[in-house]
Amino acid sequence: MSGRYLLDTNIIIALFADEAVVKNNLAQADEVFLPSIAIGELCYGARKSGRKQANLAKVDELVANITVLGCDTETAQQYGEVKNQLRLKGRPLPDNDIWIAAIALQHQLVLVTRDAHFQEVENLQTVSW
Repeated sequence: MSGRYLLDTNIIIALFADEAVVKNNLAQADEVFLPSIAIGELCYGARKSGRKQANLAKVDELVANITVLGCDTETAQQYGEVKNQLRLKGRPLPDNDIWIAAIALQHQLVLVTRDAHFQEVENLQTVSW
């Protein structure tokens, strides 16, 4: 399972839940990245949870050990292209997921996700762990 991967929020949650399949695949990956958007989603989830401090600490620990990719002008251009393609197909996705897809496309990464709707994004490589 070697390769360069971008983790979607649901995969990070599975990692936090100690899912063996995710941990095993990560151990075999060449490079792993996190989208800044997923960090925002995780922080939001942590703040509304009953274990706010413990969950925020998990996010902080993860961010300290994996490269986080943010958005820049090229990401924004990818976002606009993807969102328009989805509009033309009549297959909208949540905006955060479009940003995550744009980062994966920009950096030529395989998106690891359990959300099938990412298959609607042209030229986006996905895998489900």
